[in-house]
Amino acid sequence: MDKNLRGADLRYAILRGADLRYAILIGADLRYAILIGADLTGAKMWGADLEGANLYGADLEGANLYGAYLEDANLEGANLKGANLSRANLSGANLKGANLSRANLSGAN
Repeated sequence: MDKNLRGADLRYAILRGADLRYAILIGADLRYAILIGADLTGAKMWGADLEGANLYGADLEGANLYGAYLEDANLEGANLKGANLSRANLSGANLKGANLSRANLSGAN
């Protein structure tokens, strides 16, 4: 599978458990996508729109979410260890039980 999904329209996509390790999702539209348990380790997601997306238990270790829009996203139990969330909009996001160790949250909302 080609993992270059830069600017892709994936609104409402069902990507449960998908292998998206090191995928390029820069500027992708993932609003309300189902990414439960997806592996997004090291993914490049600068400026991606993940409004209302369900990332329950997803692995985002080392992912770059600089400036991503995560308003009302479900990140419960997600692994965000070492992820770059600087300047991301996390307003209303569910981060219950998420691993945020070494995550960069500078300038995040």
